[in-house]
Amino acid sequence: MNESYILTIDQSTSGTKAIVVAKKGTIISNKTAHHKQLYPQSGWVEHDPIEIYENVKRVINETIESKTFLKNNLKALTLTNQRETVVVWDKKTGKPVYNAIVWQCRRTTEMCKVLNAKGYGDKVREKTGLPIDPYFSATKVKWMLDNVPEARERAEKGDLLLGTIDSWLIWKLTEGKVHATDVTNASRTLLFNIHRLCWDEELLEIFNIPKLMLPKVKFSDEIYGLIEDRNLQVTKLPISGVIGDSQAALFGQKCFDKGMAKATFGTGTSVMVYTEDLVEARDGLVTSVAWGLNGKVHFALEGIINTTGDIIRWMKDELTLFNEFSEAEALAEMLEDNDGVYLVPAFVGLGAPYWSPNTRAGIIGMSRSTKKSHIVRAGLESIVYQVKDIIELIQEKNQISVMELKVDGGATSNHFLMSFLSDLVNMKVMVSDIAELSALGSAFIGGLGTGMWVSVEEISMLNSEIQIFEPKMSEEKRAQLYIEWKNAIHSLLI
Repeated sequence: MNESYILTIDQSTSGTKAIVVAKKGTIISNKTAHHKQLYPQSGWVEHDPIEIYENVKRVINETIESKTFLKNNLKALTLTNQRETVVVWDKKTGKPVYNAIVWQCRRTTEMCKVLNAKGYGDKVREKTGLPIDPYFSATKVKWMLDNVPEARERAEKGDLLLGTIDSWLIWKLTEGKVHATDVTNASRTLLFNIHRLCWDEELLEIFNIPKLMLPKVKFSDEIYGLIEDRNLQVTKLPISGVIGDSQAALFGQKCFDKGMAKATFGTGTSVMVYTEDLVEARDGLVTSVAWGLNGKVHFALEGIINTTGDIIRWMKDELTLFNEFSEAEALAEMLEDNDGVYLVPAFVGLGAPYWSPNTRAGIIGMSRSTKKSHIVRAGLESIVYQVKDIIELIQEKNQISVMELKVDGGATSNHFLMSFLSDLVNMKVMVSDIAELSALGSAFIGGLGTGMWVSVEEISMLNSEIQIFEPKMSEEKRAQLYIEWKNAIHSLLI
């Protein structure tokens, strides 16, 4: 009997990966293509949707060409994606009316202020679990309709479609036959009612977005359609396992019991705890749809950190403090402590628990003896302080006990960072040997949808190696560092 495999597309902020997952839960292939980051103005971030789709095709075909046995042994193509990034395109020509506006983009800050000033904030949060913030998709769509010539008129006539990256890729893969999204991505738009599980007419009216533009919402494990693009070597392969990247990582980490938590370190970081049922978020957290599986929607609480892994890239590329990412760890470990230096990485504002889009970054506490190693250490530590902010909110304000933290993403290879994380949050930090947890979670869900695995229990039994970091710091030192971090934040808040 032939082995079965899942081919997963992981479309992230920085690039696109094609990953092949075997039935044992192992990854046997990984192809990557990066796309350009476009910054037309300060605080604006865009991607070219055509470039992204071309990269999707490229990594799929490279995978099949390198492993020809896959062609007849694939069960499904699954898809996990950067969330909130949104595309508007012409349904006849397939051409985007504008670049994709990325989740990091802050161009709609003033628009969000106006909407909040009009008193819409509580209503939107009640229906969606989210604050009105530039991070989410709705104001990005409104900006395109208001600023791209003729876009609003075309949208109202039914000529334009909108979608997060999953919808755009599904539409392209099926050659326009399927315009759909899953419940996790829909729930990040500010247009989806998470109680009624449908697009909300009142929200569409608040953001002035025509309902004709919206994709159909499906569960994450449904079959979305078949691949029709003849430039691909996997035509007629079913598409399933559609889920936002952070939720996919939660599933890939096998966080199937209430209170299980994970942090995914990418450009930014999502700290998410599985709650199963809908829990109203408090004080800067958001309520997230975790996944839709077997006809049921499951929920999580989430804290969003705008800038984490990007701090390390900034220190490398813009400040040229080191040449290789691995050097950051050595520089940080040269020092006994941070010598009172704190980096607040508010390059695109601050997310939870502050939700301050206008705050800008700063380095606090420098003296004449401050060296580049202090800056590097402060940058790495700032990632951990932000995660600590979220864990504190989850445990203290939402009365959910988090006993251990599962982590994934590129930054987990930095042992200084993981050790400091364990010390500061005062719990075990568990690093998986599989870096591609978002892709793995998407593959698991698509595999459940297409019969490769029969249950969540079967997936729970699949083994993966983990490295465990345990706290060693004294309570007094932990408290002192965290107070100093809070002081640094409050000195910069706008």
